[in-house]
Amino acid sequence: MLPPEGPILAIDIGEIRSGVACSDPSQVVAHPIGTLTRRRGKRFPMQALRVYVEANTPVGIVVGLPLSSDGTERDAAAKARSVGALVQEKTGLPVEFWDERMSTARVHATKREVGHGRRLRDMDVDALAATVMLQTFLDSRRA
Repeated sequence: MLPPEGPILAIDIGEIRSGVACSDPSQVVAHPIGTLTRRRGKRFPMQALRVYVEANTPVGIVVGLPLSSDGTERDAAAKARSVGALVQEKTGLPVEFWDERMSTARVHATKREVGHGRRLRDMDVDALAATVMLQTFLDSRRA
């Protein structure tokens, strides 16, 4: 369980890019802070994540759990759990997993609605997807 006060970092893990978001200290609002990039088949970019951890001093980390459409866990979820375990081990922070199935789709839908078309870069989409995921996590904790 993550502490009820202090910034929370969120990671929406992707094959190549992972979006990163952070909450305010009161855990009301999430905002995008960047992306982590790794080459296909390489390890999760832990050193790059440490930069975000040091800059934002989170009290915990939410890792997106990519469940299948029926809510079951498959290979992608196992990889996310593995990354989450690594993040917890290397940062010493508590980690929670959160269903992120629709976060990227919501960002793309919103992008189309407001007329951004393709101008929104993939990196921005990844960071915004992490923000959507973190915001739903924060909202569910307050409900």
